[in-house]
Amino acid sequence: MTRTRKTTSSTEEALARVSAYAQQVIDGDVIAGPHVRNACRRHFADLQRGHERGLSWDDEAANRVFRFFEERLRLSDGQFDGRPFKLHPSQAFKLGSIFGWRKADGARRFRTVYIEEGKGNGKSPFAGGVGLYGLMADSEPGAQIYAAAAKKDQAQILFQDACKMVRQAPALEQRLKFSGGIGKEFNIAHHKSQSFFRPISKEAGKTGSGPRPHFALCDEVHEHPDRGIMEMLQRGFKFRQNPLLLMITNSGSDRNSVCWEERTRAVQVVTGTKTPDEEFTFVGETWEGSDSVFAYVCSLDKDDDPMTDPTCWGKANPLLGTILTNDYLAGVVAEARDVPGKLNNVLRLHFCVWTDADKAWMPRATVDKVMSEWDLPPDGPLYVGIDLSGTKDMTVVACVQPTGFITLTRHDGETAELPTYDAWIEAWTPGDTLAARVTADKQPYDIWVRDGYLNAPEGPRIRFDIVAARVAELDRLYDIQSIAYDNYAYAAFKDELDVFGITAEQLPHPQGGKVRARPSSERVEAAKAAGQKPPLGLWMPGSVNELENLIIDGRIRLRSNPVLMTALMGSTFNHPPDPHGNRWFVKTRSSVRIDAAVALAIACGAAADGLVEIKPIASPWDDPEFSIAKAA
Repeated sequence: MTRTRKTTSSTEEALARVSAYAQQVIDGDVIAGPHVRNACRRHFADLQRGHERGLSWDDEAANRVFRFFEERLRLSDGQFDGRPFKLHPSQAFKLGSIFGWRKADGARRFRTVYIEEGKGNGKSPFAGGVGLYGLMADSEPGAQIYAAAAKKDQAQILFQDACKMVRQAPALEQRLKFSGGIGKEFNIAHHKSQSFFRPISKEAGKTGSGPRPHFALCDEVHEHPDRGIMEMLQRGFKFRQNPLLLMITNSGSDRNSVCWEERTRAVQVVTGTKTPDEEFTFVGETWEGSDSVFAYVCSLDKDDDPMTDPTCWGKANPLLGTILTNDYLAGVVAEARDVPGKLNNVLRLHFCVWTDADKAWMPRATVDKVMSEWDLPPDGPLYVGIDLSGTKDMTVVACVQPTGFITLTRHDGETAELPTYDAWIEAWTPGDTLAARVTADKQPYDIWVRDGYLNAPEGPRIRFDIVAARVAELDRLYDIQSIAYDNYAYAAFKDELDVFGITAEQLPHPQGGKVRARPSSERVEAAKAAGQKPPLGLWMPGSVNELENLIIDGRIRLRSNPVLMTALMGSTFNHPPDPHGNRWFVKTRSSVRIDAAVALAIACGAAADGLVEIKPIASPWDDPEFSIAKAA
């Protein structure tokens, strides 16, 4: 590989530290993910061509912040308690870059910083140290430093790290004053410059107090519900010459969030293009606003599997071996293997994987085992589940066909004959808004349409007559036993079904988990005649369990469809479950469209309900030779 070193003078000590780390990453001597590698390439590209855009390196400014951290700050807690804050090479790269680069007018280049790393890599102490530097060492009179978060408790974490570091350093503690007792501080004041450092949360942001921040330090950005707190702080930047918005975070699961938007911009900036390819090939272009953003985004490469390959762990954990240990991460990985419900959180928190949901319903490998390519069957009985939509969600028709029975042995050694099924989904989305929702939802709807997995007829909303026509076609091809549906918009859809003469039984199936549907009068009468208990109506907790058991037992064959796979992987439920352990889908908590999973569960519930045959009690008079005399 061609080296891209820039010769530095003996006085450029800070630049030498920053560039040394960047070169080690590019050379592969330090393991790093694609976005960190690009951040290092960007560094050298700016050294070579940044002067063309008025950029320059101020080594004294970078060295000054290095000295503040390493000569003034002391860490707190655990094995590092009381030790000087010796910067890890990755921290020196970030810190030196943030404070070393200048614009043509002498102001700091970077006004926005986005840092995404695995849990336990020292993000909060790093940000706390930046806040203390801004408070007392950045030559800003009346500096206002805010540790901001969505919740008060979260804002306190970063702020308390700063408080602890001050109390560990007598030289700093003598110059700063606390408000509040130890562990309950709510303000640090630097009276000499009339500056302060305090925590602030989204709730406090509603007071309209008009802060004028010098530095805004936003913690756990993936938990911010919106831009409210950040925008409120950024509005005050107009009063400052060198304001800084520093965002630190773990990875998240909501691709409709402010954090995902900031991450997307960060990745574009370090890649140097607004349209990165799958390999994140470095392009090195700039555009208006990109020069003011510094990004350090930890990430795995696309083929990495942290569950089986420890060599990739360092890509998400730059301080692996310094703070985190391999033994600790090995234990976390082992636990995730044993408890699938913990997998997504482990991937998200420790390996910088943006998951489809906070908690995985089931591992992707489990679904892969029952999903394959196959042709639709020519005929046979069919159970249909329908989830309707308006302008944004998908309308999905799920089809489940019984294929026989299989004998399974239970844990207690008993055997049971259980049904098997084939299943597929057909989905529709409005064609007129397709392109906009590709961008908004960060999903390849256009590719799915091109490949035939998703229908996108023209119009701003789904036309029910088109979907009803497909159901009518299915009714001609198969023997539809029942159509299960959620009540949303179904009255209008039923009118369309009536036009096509659909006579199959139509069963209500609520999406929530607090109310069951009423069973049909026919089923109630049949149960009464048989002397049996009244049948229970369809409801989502039962259908969720049915679909889950079918997949885990391998008793269902799913037709390959990325719309369905995405929905299954992104499915989110009520949390915690109700007192009886019941679960149901909660669409508002999901970062992807889960309509396909909802419709499939509805269809599976209808199929299971259809296999319960209620037979009336046999009458003795059905025997032609029966007589009261014989009975007597």
